[in-house]
Amino acid sequence: MIKVIASDMDGTLLGLDHKVAPRTLEAIHRAQEQGIRFMIATGRNFRSAMEELEELDLECDYLVGSGAEVRNSQKEVVLQTPIPIEVCEELYRQLIKFPVSIIFSTDDFDYRIGTEEEIEESIVEQIHLFHLDLEPEKIRHSELYERICKATRRISDFAELKEGKAPIYKVFIFTEDIPLLKRIQSVLGENNKVAVASSFITNLEITDVHAQKGPMLKRYIESLGYTMDEVMVFGDSMNDYSMLSMDFGATVAMENAEPEIKEVAKYVTKSNEAYGVSYAIEELLKHYKETKEGVS
Repeated sequence: MIKVIASDMDGTLLGLDHKVAPRTLEAIHRAQEQGIRFMIATGRNFRSAMEELEELDLECDYLVGSGAEVRNSQKEVVLQTPIPIEVCEELYRQLIKFPVSIIFSTDDFDYRIGTEEEIEESIVEQIHLFHLDLEPEKIRHSELYERICKATRRISDFAELKEGKAPIYKVFIFTEDIPLLKRIQSVLGENNKVAVASSFITNLEITDVHAQKGPMLKRYIESLGYTMDEVMVFGDSMNDYSMLSMDFGATVAMENAEPEIKEVAKYVTKSNEAYGVSYAIEELLKHYKETKEGVS
């Protein structure tokens, strides 16, 4: 019996408007009323996740930074797996050889190295790549641009990041040059201290090798007394692969998921735009109700 549901956000729980639909929220509430624990499992850091969730009537656990941090339903940090600073420096020395934007993500802020002008251009490029619905000339005047600016801290060099001693959960790089990203991924794949995944074809997300969604979810739910067969997980992109490829009770890929995700998942639900998460939860609850009525 499923007792825990863990869902990715972008491309899964959220629609193209980057919001949780009322139908989806209602399905989650119905599951919680039946005693099922709900969790967010996202590549976003906690601050970024809460920007989309804080106004919702939703109490849940949070696995953020692709598994680098876990928070309970009271939003308290219970597990942390940052990238060691010496590994971060090693990654930086490798990545600066390539023409890509580099972001060092903590639980609160994103750190970027460069001048103010370079950082502004990097933010504009990021929004343009991941939010194609925004017209390029309007990006600097958008609410999203201001939100990312507030969450960004500019530093002049890596030494400044090192001195700050903030735990780095993820190194995030992006570019529209897909072949270049594949070359970088190949280079980074030789480093057994890190895990490399992606949430879009235009980015790479680098975490500590132990900070992956699947293993961290397993570690957390087992600490609470649940077993793997009691867990349902949802995802759509390669940073969900470690969840969908593990032997959880129900691993569900979105219809809009990447082919590799669909291939390893046990089930495929509707797309995020067709409320695939809510549809699967509704079907699960319907099955439980029919089973209960059949027994009685």
